[in-house]
Amino acid sequence: MVRSMGEFKLIAHRGNIAGPNPDNENKIDYLKNSYNIGYDIEVDLIGHRGILYFGHDEPDEVADTNFIQQPGIWCHAKNLQALELLTKMRVHYFWHQKDDITITSRQYFWCYPGQWYRNNRSIWLDFENHKYPKDLSGIYGICSDHLTIYKNHI
Repeated sequence: MVRSMGEFKLIAHRGNIAGPNPDNENKIDYLKNSYNIGYDIEVDLIGHRGILYFGHDEPDEVADTNFIQQPGIWCHAKNLQALELLTKMRVHYFWHQKDDITITSRQYFWCYPGQWYRNNRSIWLDFENHKYPKDLSGIYGICSDHLTIYKNHI
């Protein structure tokens, strides 16, 4: 199981592990599949009329609140209503747009793609297929669509 690989985390961006999959990203079955094989998961959440939805640009599927409260789920609030709803739950959440770094609700440093801030609580984002500094020491984890590449690298 990936979650037990020491302290280093591999976080599946929207549930992706072997490349982007726009038809399935942020869909509960897809997310659960990646989670059940051991990856942490980054999910995009949108608040609309007091309800949380999975979705990146618009509300798509009503969010499974039991799922997002599990360990290893990183909730990305995509609008202010989602952020407000998440602050009232026992979830790990963050908000960012194009900030170099944002701090998550559990004090991790979520780095914007290409921002390679190195400390033991940093999460690096790689959406350009493995274009990161080759030395992964001293960081907490990677969030990517291409985790199968990283799993072999680690």
